[in-house]
Amino acid sequence: MKPAARLRRRPPIGAGDFPDSIPPLLQRIYAARGATDAARAQPKLTQLLPPDGLLGLERATQLLAEAIAVQRHILVVGDFDCDGATACAVGVRGLRMLGAQRVSHAVPNRIVHGYGLSPALVEELASLQPDLLVTVDHGIACHAGIAAARARGWQVLVTDHHLPGERLPEADAIVDPNQPGDGFPSKMLAGVGVMFYVLLALRRRLREAGVFADGKGPDLSALLDLVAVGTVADLVPLDTNNRALVAAGLRRLRAGQGCAGLRALIEVSQRDYRRLTAADIGYAVGPRLNAAGRLEDMALGIECLLTDDARQAREIAATLNEINAERRAVQQQMTDEAQVAFARVALDADSAPLAVCLYDEDWHPGVVGLVASKMKERLHRPAIAFAPAEPGSDQLRGSARSIPGFHIRDALADVAALHPELIERFGGHAMAAGLSLRREAFDAFRVAFEACAQRLLTPELLQADILSDGELQPAEFDRRHAECLRDGGPWGQGFPEPQFDGEFEVLSWRVIGERHLKLELGRDGLRLNAIEFGGWDGNKPPSWVRIAYRLEPDDYRGGEAVQLVVTHREAL
Repeated sequence: MKPAARLRRRPPIGAGDFPDSIPPLLQRIYAARGATDAARAQPKLTQLLPPDGLLGLERATQLLAEAIAVQRHILVVGDFDCDGATACAVGVRGLRMLGAQRVSHAVPNRIVHGYGLSPALVEELASLQPDLLVTVDHGIACHAGIAAARARGWQVLVTDHHLPGERLPEADAIVDPNQPGDGFPSKMLAGVGVMFYVLLALRRRLREAGVFADGKGPDLSALLDLVAVGTVADLVPLDTNNRALVAAGLRRLRAGQGCAGLRALIEVSQRDYRRLTAADIGYAVGPRLNAAGRLEDMALGIECLLTDDARQAREIAATLNEINAERRAVQQQMTDEAQVAFARVALDADSAPLAVCLYDEDWHPGVVGLVASKMKERLHRPAIAFAPAEPGSDQLRGSARSIPGFHIRDALADVAALHPELIERFGGHAMAAGLSLRREAFDAFRVAFEACAQRLLTPELLQADILSDGELQPAEFDRRHAECLRDGGPWGQGFPEPQFDGEFEVLSWRVIGERHLKLELGRDGLRLNAIEFGGWDGNKPPSWVRIAYRLEPDDYRGGEAVQLVVTHREAL
């Protein structure tokens, strides 16, 4: 069952203020996304917001500067997703660049320790004898773990970007643009972005203290390849500030200047680093890094990002590629099982619950987020998938994904307020969240969550919309325009990749790879190659179709070839 999607065109926007070097098609695309001049459409590093507005930055840099001055042991504690892994690598590499000689790192194991800085992880870290813990991409909800660390006499600096609860943890310093009272203009930084900003501020503090012999300090832009990967993979909105960070990181990667681990991951993903896009990070590089934290131990992924040995990086990347293949198989099986389970309670879109809440005792806790994402995409409903925290455990770990207009973290907060006995802990942001509860609480939670969705969701929110940038003119179906669209990004969350719509005649078709549909389409005397991934449903395509599509260079055929990548198809 898949709800009908509505194909709509973005409203036309008046002409912006662009130089002639930007093609008119790209100018139209930028303006439709609210970027009406070159500075907002193609932001540079010189436009980065200054760190000053980040609350807690003064105390955070003081802690780090004092630790570096006497070479205390700084322990960077990462997280088991791509943002957490890249943030950990940025923290370790950046602190070493700034003079820290005793820097190590650790990361929780999803099965053993659970999420973030838990008391169990603190107990395990005691043997390392740290003086200062720096959390990256987590910490804002780790009250018990932070209390356990400080009880041992350790200082704790939290760097995070998730939404806080009703109270903040009692850390020595907290840097999180989403904490109360923070004045940083952009609330969209990923965890890796927050850590990068802390390093920028620390470099300024050390520079003002006269620490650097050259008066300037190290070039921290060398870390932007990692910042770009973590930012894109975490699906934070690409506002102007994030786009400046990601664009700079992509330039480094395309120039072959990325760290050894990222270069190896790009290679094993069979992507061309010279033409790398944000989509390549999101669909190829990020998942391979994420796979370590989902099925194995993210320590392997962080090791890949920290090594400067190209041979070692390739060996680790090959292992991560194998783990990712296993992850895809597990994900497909779990998603198929989820689809069957949902079909038992919903024969069609009208009878379906407004929110999807599923659990299977055989599911893997590291893959439930991907299953929730797939269910959300297929059904256009908020979805939560649960699995045992470990085999045989009475503790469930859930991962939630949402649709635009339904703030999933706030929805969980509403459920927790009305039913404080159900959820043991939760955290996240508007589109994604995580939570844990007891097995015996699952049925009551499902009822409460569906009731929350009933209160908050409207028919308009449940209507899946596919937004188009209108039609392409016959002269625009060429390599030059395809390349300018590809290279005009970075595109991503909040700044979507351009797609167009139009009516075409189906001149020929064939099935490739059992699931994909290869088409030859006709329009205005043109014959255009097209592909619809996963588009074969067992039925012959109609003679005329209306499609939504992306225009891309066809690097497989080479030369001046282009192809349409079909994202939506309906009969005329």
